[in-house]
Amino acid sequence: MNNIAEQLSLAYYNLNEKCNVLATDNKVVALIAVSKTKPVAAVLEAYRAGQRLFGENYPQELAEKAQQLSDCQDICWHFIGPLQSNKTRLVAEHSSWVHSIDRLKIAQRLAEQRPAHLGKLKVLLQINISNEPTKAGILPQQLPELAAAVAQLPQLELKGLMAIPAPGDSERAFAAMQQLSLQLQQHYPQATELSMGMSDDWPLALTYGATMIRLGTAIFGARDYKQE
Repeated sequence: MNNIAEQLSLAYYNLNEKCNVLATDNKVVALIAVSKTKPVAAVLEAYRAGQRLFGENYPQELAEKAQQLSDCQDICWHFIGPLQSNKTRLVAEHSSWVHSIDRLKIAQRLAEQRPAHLGKLKVLLQINISNEPTKAGILPQQLPELAAAVAQLPQLELKGLMAIPAPGDSERAFAAMQQLSLQLQQHYPQATELSMGMSDDWPLALTYGATMIRLGTAIFGARDYKQE
């Protein structure tokens, strides 16, 4: 079985090495352990090894894990998957971050359903940077309008952008996302986060200014989708 603690330690070592090469402050890069389809025991093993940021793709799975691990009060849950309007409440009540906002309706529902005592939900706007017809996200030219609308919503805090490039398009896409991020920050100085890069391309993402990388397989091993 994959030793999660060892893999996590290796991931942080590699992250620090890459940051040193790029002269990037490793404290500004968040490593999100993507635990989708993995059992609570795996999340707990990573938690005991020091990991606090976890990413989930499915609202029900996020809610169930958050409830089962409620004693681990310093866990920070990041919702990173596509979100349907009938599942927004689960995410609003259990996550601290949402990376995948691509419709105003979803953002409005999250704002309405976010419990006041939890503070503002931090959100990223997902860009369909490779213009894939089957992938979620807005096109770059739609960013100003959606950003302006989301920034006005109570209980939400616009923090930046997220993207998942098409295979083979990573470098062009990451470069384009870096420019979009800089443009966004001109209007929303707090929107400094750039969530991009996964287990196979995160070093390249860092080269283009990623502040959040999402690692699943590199930490937890291959996923078993038969469990879904």
